[in-house]
Amino acid sequence: MLGDHRGGWCARPYHHRVATRQTPGTRAKDSDRNDTCAVLDSALADGQLSGEEHRQRVASATSAATLGELQSLVVDLQTNNAPVQLPTLKSPSRLAGSGWGIKAAIAGVLVLLGMGIGWGLYGNTSSPLSFQTDPGAKSDGVPAKVLTPPRQLQSLGGLNGLLEQMRQKFGDTTGYEMTVYPDYAVLQRPDPTEDRRVLSYYYKGGFDDPNETSKGSDARLGDLAKFDTTQVVGLLRGAPETLGIKAGDVKATYLMIQPSKATPDAVDITIYVSDQFNSSGYIEVKGDGTQRVNYPS
Repeated sequence: MLGDHRGGWCARPYHHRVATRQTPGTRAKDSDRNDTCAVLDSALADGQLSGEEHRQRVASATSAATLGELQSLVVDLQTNNAPVQLPTLKSPSRLAGSGWGIKAAIAGVLVLLGMGIGWGLYGNTSSPLSFQTDPGAKSDGVPAKVLTPPRQLQSLGGLNGLLEQMRQKFGDTTGYEMTVYPDYAVLQRPDPTEDRRVLSYYYKGGFDDPNETSKGSDARLGDLAKFDTTQVVGLLRGAPETLGIKAGDVKATYLMIQPSKATPDAVDITIYVSDQFNSSGYIEVKGDGTQRVNYPS
């Protein structure tokens, strides 16, 4: 057991010990701990340590498990005048003790083998040890752009997303008419091969192949995106109350967008609401901004 350590100083008599070639990982004996305490006591006496520092280091010395832990407590001290000299520790041999050298060699082989297998499966260089990667495999800093086709269309994101889908599909937002229901839409566009014909596209998460219909004499072609989507969505959401229809009685709501009859480069918007009693009303927003409420009859 450790000698009694009263008053902060090691009370056990000090004896000069012959230094041995031990390593930092060598397990410490009680005598090693006492020798370390002796060095710490000497450092306190000649002013290298304060009383608090001495107390903390002595406490650590008495619980140290290895010689390396004890050495760390005195490595910054001048110990020439200490009553005992601690042993000089040597670095452990890389190939000595408990088969660690063999284990290290095996680990190295496994690492190289893993590199080879990984390169064979996923590598984009000329060899496993080549770090000049294929320029096509390097990060280019361009963030991913995910364009999710909207399905709930009678909202700001849904309506703007629907118009963006038109641009992606056709390159523009030109059309004769578009009717927007809660989860689908119908778009009428000109037939590029026949001026007397209209192509009708059904949209639900994407545009289907068109159906062909004849063009009416009053058909007007224009940019169907020429309106304030925020304003229209607000009117759409308030339409039942505006028309005096209880929210719980609403059966169907849809939005019709057409090129304006009176205002060039603008659209006319009509919002229709019907209830479960077969009554319906609508709100008109003209291209010049004027509005009209047509109550259910």
